[in-house]
Amino acid sequence: MRIPGVGAVSETLTDVGYRAGWAAVRYAPDSFARKAFGAAGGYFGRRDGGPDQLRRNLARVLGVVPEAVPDDLMAQAMASYARYWYEAFRLPSMNFAEAAANVHITDEDVARFTAELDKGKGLIFALPHSGNYDMAGVWLVQHFGSFSTVAERLKPESLFRRFLEYRESLGFEIFPLTGGEQPPFGQLADRLRDGKIICLMGERDLTHKGVPVTMFGERTRMPAGAAKLAIDTGAALMPVHHWFTDGPTSRLQVGDALDTSGGVEATTARLAAEFAKNIAAHPADWHMLQPFWEADWSAERRRRLAVAEGGS
Repeated sequence: MRIPGVGAVSETLTDVGYRAGWAAVRYAPDSFARKAFGAAGGYFGRRDGGPDQLRRNLARVLGVVPEAVPDDLMAQAMASYARYWYEAFRLPSMNFAEAAANVHITDEDVARFTAELDKGKGLIFALPHSGNYDMAGVWLVQHFGSFSTVAERLKPESLFRRFLEYRESLGFEIFPLTGGEQPPFGQLADRLRDGKIICLMGERDLTHKGVPVTMFGERTRMPAGAAKLAIDTGAALMPVHHWFTDGPTSRLQVGDALDTSGGVEATTARLAAEFAKNIAAHPADWHMLQPFWEADWSAERRRRLAVAEGGS
C-alpha cells in the first residue's frame, strides 16, 4: 500500500504513526482492539459515502454506477481494510503457529500446489491485495518454509526498513522492487530454478510498465513479472486468493496452474480473469483504494505512459 502524504514532514509523521501502531496494538487486548478497528473502519466506510475511489472501484466489480454501491458494502470494505492493518500491527507479537491455524485451506488445494512444487521447477503464487496477504504468508512459512517476494520501496527510508524488518520477522525473504543491489527479477528466477516458492502481489502495476488487460469490462494494466518468470523458468504460476471469515479466521484458496503457452500477455490476461472471479466473490476484502482502471488514472500518469510508449 502506498503511504499517503508527501514531503519530509509528512513522511516523518507517517513513520511515527506506524511505529506507534506497532508499539501500541500488540499490547492491547485482542478482542477489544479487533472490534475497535472494525468499528472504526465501518464508520469511515459510511461517513460521507466512504472513500470515493474505493466506491468507484467497487462499482466496477458490481457492474453498477458508484452511487448504487450499497453503503453496507462500503462499511464492510473499510472494516476489512481496518482488520488488515490491525493484524499487521499485531502479527509481530502473535504466536505464528496459532496465527497460521486460523487460516483455513482445503486439502485439495494443498495437494494441487504440492504436486506442482514436487516437480522441482519452482512455484509462483500470484495474489491480489485481498484479505491479509501477510497472514497467508505466515501460513505458508509455517507449513512449507520461507518464500521470496518483492516489496515496494516506501518513503521515508526508515518506514521502508520498518516494513522490511516486519515481513522478514514473519519468515519472508524480501527483495526491494527498486533501489536494491540488483533488480529482483533475476534473484526471483534463481529461487525458482532452485525449486523454491515465490509470492507476488499481482494486480497493481507499480512500475507503470505493465501488460494491458481487461477486468470487469474496463482496461487496466497488470504487472508482467509473474508471467515472465513462469515462462522463463518453467515454474508453475498459480492464482491465490485470501479473504476474511468470522473472528480471527480466514480462507486461503489456490487455483489451478495457468497455461503459459500463449506468452506473457495471454498469461497475464488469464491471471486477471482469475483475480476478477475471486474479487467478485469477495468484494469487501479487496483493498483497492487507489485508482486502478485507466479511466481513473491521472493526466500525469497518462503522459508518462505515452512518453514511455513513444507517443507525444
